[in-house]
Amino acid sequence: MLRIDIPERSNWKALAHELGFHFHTIEGEPYWKEDAYYQFTLEQVERDIEGPTEAVHEMCMELVDKVCHSNALMQRLALPEHMWDIIHNSWKSGQPHLYGRMDFAYSGDGPAKLLELNYDTPTSLYEAGFFQWVWLEQAIQQGILPRHADQYNSIQERLINAMAHLGDRIEARTLYFSCIKDNPEERATVHYLQDVAVQAGLKAPFIYTEDIGLRPGAEHFVDLDNQPIHALFKLYPWEEMADDAFGEYIPQLNTHWFEPPWKAILSNKGILPLLWEHFEGHPNLLPAFFEDANSPPLPAGWVRKPFFSREGSNVELITPAGQREAVDGPYTDSPWIRQAYHPMPRFGNNHALIGSWVVGDRACGMGIREDVGRITKDSSCFVPHAIV
Repeated sequence: MLRIDIPERSNWKALAHELGFHFHTIEGEPYWKEDAYYQFTLEQVERDIEGPTEAVHEMCMELVDKVCHSNALMQRLALPEHMWDIIHNSWKSGQPHLYGRMDFAYSGDGPAKLLELNYDTPTSLYEAGFFQWVWLEQAIQQGILPRHADQYNSIQERLINAMAHLGDRIEARTLYFSCIKDNPEERATVHYLQDVAVQAGLKAPFIYTEDIGLRPGAEHFVDLDNQPIHALFKLYPWEEMADDAFGEYIPQLNTHWFEPPWKAILSNKGILPLLWEHFEGHPNLLPAFFEDANSPPLPAGWVRKPFFSREGSNVELITPAGQREAVDGPYTDSPWIRQAYHPMPRFGNNHALIGSWVVGDRACGMGIREDVGRITKDSSCFVPHAIV
């Protein structure tokens, strides 16, 4: 794994605007960076990223089944009791899911180590699945990359196939898409998924999450025209939905959700200590424990994370050398876990994180985020990669 300095494409910002990538710069700071790329060999990708991703995914599916059949595990994960039945039933009835992202620390040497799962509302999908592929093709055309360069990236193809499969299971092949207002990155991600759905032969109307309604006596949530929403993709966390005013109605109505309610198990960082309990010693896992009075001591160097948080918020770590880093945030009222510290590779001043994507239960691509800090945040930069 190398970080290679290269020239930028001369027209990339204009192209980004043309293609809807309006958040390539955030508050004046670059989010997308292409003055370098991360280089891998095919063996590294297949052996150290793709294979472990599918192995960990299978372990996660096994754990979802265990949790769905255990109220004690539901309680241990602090899942709200009024959601237990719908979580269980969504798994038992085989409700399909679309995608997820695993975050790994990997340097090109030794096994990739799972840092966490993003299986309910993973972002950076557009950048990974589409824009970095455009970068690859144009970088080859412009002589920035060698002609034999490739990329670990079948994300969009897999998404189209998965969407087509979902369409066979929903009313009138109509899947609504939703996110909250005033969030350009989430709106762009959802717009991209709408485009994918249309390519898969689905109807893909949009509604903001705040505009989803209830109608007395209706069997489904409704849109602004009071039309029933039979199926809805929401870029909105299950734990927040469960606490919202209409959360109590979710188990009572027949709207089909993507991601399905059982994904609440995997969007919870409590899954990390459960993975360690059930698969202790697996080469791609790190020791992790629920934080309580009976927690075993971790060796010097640990990371503390709340069950429910996004984009590095409220994460704190101490390295084996005693260096401390922390990110503030709003997630202060949930339980916590502690995970053994494992360093991400450092290139110059940047720490690099591998985001490995799963679509339709198959590993299919990756995106790389980098930050001067050891905690990846919403402001961390996205840098493309290539197989050379």
